[in-house]
Amino acid sequence: MNAPSDISPDPAERAESYRTIALALEWLYAHAGAQPGLAELAARVGLSEFHLQRLFARWAGVSPKRFLQHLSRERACAALLAGEDMLGASMAAGLSGPGRLHDLIVTCEAVTPGELKSGGAGLRIVWGMAATPFGPALLAQSPRGLVKLAFANDDEAALCAELQNAWPAAAFFRDDNVAGQCAERIFSSYQQPEAVHLFVKGTQFQLKVWEALLRVPEGRLTSYGDIAAAIGHPRASRAVGTAVGSNPIALLIPCHRVIRRSGVLGHYRWGDTRKQMLVGLELASQQTLPE
Repeated sequence: MNAPSDISPDPAERAESYRTIALALEWLYAHAGAQPGLAELAARVGLSEFHLQRLFARWAGVSPKRFLQHLSRERACAALLAGEDMLGASMAAGLSGPGRLHDLIVTCEAVTPGELKSGGAGLRIVWGMAATPFGPALLAQSPRGLVKLAFANDDEAALCAELQNAWPAAAFFRDDNVAGQCAERIFSSYQQPEAVHLFVKGTQFQLKVWEALLRVPEGRLTSYGDIAAAIGHPRASRAVGTAVGSNPIALLIPCHRVIRRSGVLGHYRWGDTRKQMLVGLELASQQTLPE
């Protein structure tokens, strides 16, 4: 499918669009209390109001105004309360994957015990850095699926080391172009829906938690306690929190949708501001919530 007329087919120009939207999202979050208008935001990112409105809606799926309206604890609390009975129901119905934000079908395969013991021997992993609307990210793929998606917090070397420690016997090849193409599939809202396969390694408990996360629909939030109950360990909220924090696949395994029962968003391994932006966008995309 070709990109629409307002999205350049050139990878470098698309990366620049990502950076512009990342800047706009972060600036709106930082200045949400002042409720800035479109003109002020457009001046900040160096675009006309018309161009910014179209670009923001294209990449984020909502207008800047709607995103700004949903940057509040009250919205998060409402979504959490609305989803109290949602997790069990969606697990029973087999619902999984993200919604409108990136409209993908996510499937997940766990590493076998033998593969876990081998440390990835014989596995070829192609990794690279790519621009996304939420800042630069490391993406790593194997023939079995995506093994890592991690947003960079100004420490690319640490992410590389983390990847290599997870797969010590694998063969690694850097290709930023391949990473960029993978990012396009995940983050470009104009792409046709397609499957993204994940290949993850973890303990049985971690895998249960991550599977439960895949069943939390976009625009809904859940708590650590709800996840613990859904996987049959109602007293394991703290262990669930540890498993959530160990998630190797940002966004696609949506650990950002887990917040504290009080409505406080809580910590996010890839940055609390980034979590607020993700939650704000997903809440904004749901027409059922009040404006």
